[in-house]
Amino acid sequence: MHRGKGMKFVGDSRVSAERKPNIPKDYSEYPGKTEAFWPNFLLKEWMIGAVFLIGFLCLTIAHVPPLEKIADPSDTAYIPLPDWYFLFLYQLLKYTYASGPFNIVGSLIIPGLAFGGLLLAPFIDRGPERRPSKRPLATGFMLLAIAAITFLTWQSVANHDWEAAANQGKIVAEVDIDTEAEGYKIMEANTCLTCHGGDLQGGAGSPALIDNGLTPDEIKEIVTNGRGAMPAGLFKGTDEEFDKLAEFISGLKSE
Repeated sequence: MHRGKGMKFVGDSRVSAERKPNIPKDYSEYPGKTEAFWPNFLLKEWMIGAVFLIGFLCLTIAHVPPLEKIADPSDTAYIPLPDWYFLFLYQLLKYTYASGPFNIVGSLIIPGLAFGGLLLAPFIDRGPERRPSKRPLATGFMLLAIAAITFLTWQSVANHDWEAAANQGKIVAEVDIDTEAEGYKIMEANTCLTCHGGDLQGGAGSPALIDNGLTPDEIKEIVTNGRGAMPAGLFKGTDEEFDKLAEFISGLKSE
């Protein structure tokens, strides 16, 4: 083998005989195509970041964050709602074939098959075409996924009781409740706490009883005849217990 020009043998490889510094070319050698990182490029990044930060701060000031009351794990009547990007999975768990004893179907199997299909789409359609019309399988997978996610998200929003959700998460004034009081014991015996919660701050479709502004007679009328989601005739105690219950609820006031 002939020795190449400017090359020398080192074992079985060819290494350049001339030592060249391993330094990249300066940006000035590419006029109109590059720019200096400092300060040109970095200044642009800072300006974009400042505009975004100011805009984000203006939104936080203009719109009050939708905070709810402190989470209560004992409140079984609370209806949770995930963030918007999980609403399609939340809606999927409402169907009979994907909930209850088949919960694993809606939580693992169906989402796993769907996302697994999307991951396999590039391998199923390996054509060189870039246009969607020339890639029917990949395009079909993507359109089907978008349609399914859009439909399930819309169904979740349309079927959610937003009024009840606003009431169940409403922040109300706290009050020290005497759980040993006779009126509280009567409420507990008549399953009132199941809907109104142990702290009497309400739940899904059940209003808070603190600062209700009702007189004992008005409370007795509501308990007797029902109101809203509360059916009539739930109280099963004596008249004396009924009076104590109404007095107790009427006296629930925050300090």
